[in-house]
Amino acid sequence: MAGTMNVTNPVDSSEPPVGRVARPRDAKLTPQDWLRGAADLLVEKSIDAVRVDALARQLGVTRGSFYWHFIDRDDLLQRLLQSWKQVQTEQVIAAHSGQPGDAQTVIRELAELPFHGVSARRGGAVELAIRAWARRDDMARAVVDEVDALRLRYIQGTFLELGFDEPQSHHRAFVLYAYMQAESLFRAQGSEADKAARRQFVEQLLTFKSLPF
Repeated sequence: MAGTMNVTNPVDSSEPPVGRVARPRDAKLTPQDWLRGAADLLVEKSIDAVRVDALARQLGVTRGSFYWHFIDRDDLLQRLLQSWKQVQTEQVIAAHSGQPGDAQTVIRELAELPFHGVSARRGGAVELAIRAWARRDDMARAVVDEVDALRLRYIQGTFLELGFDEPQSHHRAFVLYAYMQAESLFRAQGSEADKAARRQFVEQLLTFKSLPF
C-alpha cells in the first residue's frame, strides 16, 4: 500500500496559533512541504537526521517557518506517522472500498500495488524507513502495528466476501500482505514478466477454494 505523503494544509490566519511564533516572512512552505522533507531525510539517512535545523537547511528557510506549522520536533514526527498511516492505508482502503467490483478484483489490485511506478517506489522507501525507525521507537512501533492490523483486517474482509471462513481468510490475508511487502522490498528481483507471473500465481493460489493441505 504505497503513496506519497499528503496532509491537509492549515487554515491561514493573521495570528499565530497558541504557543507558536509569529509568522516569519519565509513561512511560505506548507506542513506538507515539511513532512515531505522529513520523509526525504528519513529515507536518505535515518530518524536521527530528521531535525529542525537540518530540515530548515534542506528547504532553504529559517527555523521560524517550522514553528509556524509545528509545535516542536515531536509534533512533526507524530504528524509524519499519521500522514503515512492516512495516505498509505486509510486512503488506499477507502479508494478500493468505494470502487464497484467483486472481491477477486480487489485482491488482484492489492497484489499489483507494489508495482505502481514512482509512487510505489516512493511509498516503499518511506515505509521501509518507518519500519526501521519503529524497531527502536515505541511511538513509531505503535503506529506501524496499527497500520498492519488495519491492512490485514481489510484484506481478510475481501477473502470473507469470497466465501472463505474466518481462519482461512485470516491466513490468506497474511500471505497476501507478506507477498506485497516482499515485492516492495525485493523490487529488483526478476523481469517484468517474472513479476507478472508471480502476481498471477499468488492470486490463483490464494483464491483457490481448496488447497492441497
